[in-house]
Amino acid sequence: MKDSPISTDIDFNLDGIQHGFLKLPYSHDQSAWGSIMIPITVVKNGDGPTALLTGANHGDEYEGPVALFKLAHDLRSEDVMGRVIILPAMNYPAFLAGTRTSPIDKGNMNRVFPGKPDGTVTEKIADYIARYLLPLADYVLDIHAGGKTLDFVPFAAVHVLDNKEQEAASVAAMKAFNAPYSMMMTELDSIGMYDTTAEEMGKVFVSTELGGGGMSTAKSNAIAERGIRNFLIHAGLLTGEMTFNPSIELDMHDPNCFMISEDEGLLEICVDLGEEVSAGDIVARIHDIKRTGIAPQVYKAKKVGILASRHFPGLVKMGDCLAVIATEC
Repeated sequence: MKDSPISTDIDFNLDGIQHGFLKLPYSHDQSAWGSIMIPITVVKNGDGPTALLTGANHGDEYEGPVALFKLAHDLRSEDVMGRVIILPAMNYPAFLAGTRTSPIDKGNMNRVFPGKPDGTVTEKIADYIARYLLPLADYVLDIHAGGKTLDFVPFAAVHVLDNKEQEAASVAAMKAFNAPYSMMMTELDSIGMYDTTAEEMGKVFVSTELGGGGMSTAKSNAIAERGIRNFLIHAGLLTGEMTFNPSIELDMHDPNCFMISEDEGLLEICVDLGEEVSAGDIVARIHDIKRTGIAPQVYKAKKVGILASRHFPGLVKMGDCLAVIATEC
């Protein structure tokens, strides 16, 4: 395979704190010999495990960038036992644009892994992460939220894995993160995901969904910051006591969890996030916006659980995910 076109002045084996960039050459109308400069920080102190912490896999999700830019400033090498790699904004072009996907190539970072060194801009970034950063890591934390089109109860999550020893290690790390909810997940489509690539390498992998609506809140930012600290203590990279609050265990690996719209129109959500529903309860109505006097389409829960996710904007289209019903374990 070709070498990555991305370069960096960071020495991943050097003790101390290094702030730098992943530099990806990118020629465009405004800069013929330009580069995309992706911020990265590495904090290392002696031998020990490595944690790779990432945010803005999707560019309109902000808890990760807020917490990780702060961590990159505040973390001291003398407090670390091992190595912490901080990449606050994986899909940096999307992050700068405030969009889920890259404005350059419309690349969804979490659907192009393991990437290509000679592919699109998004594929080149994914390739570098997959071939140069992930192999260094023992623990991987990827901080997500719902972006502009979804909102979630705040949860940390791991996937159901064939390797139960790896799954158990990931569950322990998820519980250490200690979000208000802890979720066992099976994706609708896991092809091309960062998660899948990390898991196939045998990494301890934890993801999150900490809110949504294309913004962060004081509460969701605090969950991210406390969770990262707990995660690093659990991994053996920091000393100190983890801070724990009650966490509700959820499960959403049943296809009946997902409620997909077969209509388009005005969304009337009938259940708030975190509320309990029973099978047959009305979760949402979609109203025709082209004329008055038309009865809305009704969407009912197929199972007992809580509303873990909902569509965020008021207008929906056919194929949108309206809601997710998760089951308490």
